[in-house]
Amino acid sequence: MATIRKLRGRWQAQVRRRGMKPRAKSFDSKVEAEKWARDLETQVDRFGAAPDTKILESTTLGALLERYQREITPKKRGAVQEDQRIDVLRRHDLSHRTLIGLSQQDIATFRDERLASVAPSTAVREMAILSHVLEVATRDWGLPLARNVVKLVRRPVIRNERCRRLEGDEEQRLLEGCDAGQISFLRTLVIVAIETGMRRGEILGLQWSDISQNRRVITLTMTKNGSGRQVPLSPRAFDALMDWKQTANVDQTTVFPMTPGALEQAWRRLLIRVGIKDLRFHDLRHEGVSRLFERGLNVIEVSSISGHKELRMLRRYTHLSADDLVARLG
Repeated sequence: MATIRKLRGRWQAQVRRRGMKPRAKSFDSKVEAEKWARDLETQVDRFGAAPDTKILESTTLGALLERYQREITPKKRGAVQEDQRIDVLRRHDLSHRTLIGLSQQDIATFRDERLASVAPSTAVREMAILSHVLEVATRDWGLPLARNVVKLVRRPVIRNERCRRLEGDEEQRLLEGCDAGQISFLRTLVIVAIETGMRRGEILGLQWSDISQNRRVITLTMTKNGSGRQVPLSPRAFDALMDWKQTANVDQTTVFPMTPGALEQAWRRLLIRVGIKDLRFHDLRHEGVSRLFERGLNVIEVSSISGHKELRMLRRYTHLSADDLVARLG
């Protein structure tokens, strides 16, 4: 047990454990002394000894972020996006906090400040980075952190489910708008998105070698969820791809030579040109998956095509009513 006593106007905490050198430290308040003692005892229980916490007093969160950005981030598939988020974190006042002083309240305050200016999904991603930085620092870099304070803070709830589908003649207007534009393959790209339900990154990363003409199947070796899958092509999608291949550059290995930023701009111009509002490119994935269900495929079959690992994510596509279930039960 720790000993807490008042000494010369300050509160001193002293921790004695068999097999370790006694540790003592003075604080301005009794609460701070008790907290330090509890943390130190937790570290002794966890590591079997009282680690030297001096490094935590001199190391800032910003220094950890800089090392993580240099050593860990480049190895990730989403390195570009994470690099940008870490730049934002390093500019925040939180990065100046030393690890010994980093508290649960600091993280909660950071969360609330970010929610005032960014979407909940952005705040969640930033908190996830902070949490992983502390985990790597503890497990791989040997820093004697008693706990990961980020895990103690409630993360914002993300409510960004969309059920936007193509309505009326919107699909035809989109395709006609593609024909009126300057990007020769945009019509094919939109058709593939609607017919397959593939993600934007999967479509833009598609190589001609990924497409089996004999089997009429696209093979994706690496996807967002970390695993590959095969996507069957409908006759409409296959014909559109083959028509584009005949006119594409013969030396071109990428099916759609376009960056995500360029597609975003082209999509925005297309919507203005055809007069369609509140339609995101990702909504075409929702449209494609919904059509798979409408064609009679079951949840397992759809998930193998769409790449959804969690079946609950597909629940909003089914729209099953009690009356439909009664009819199926006979």
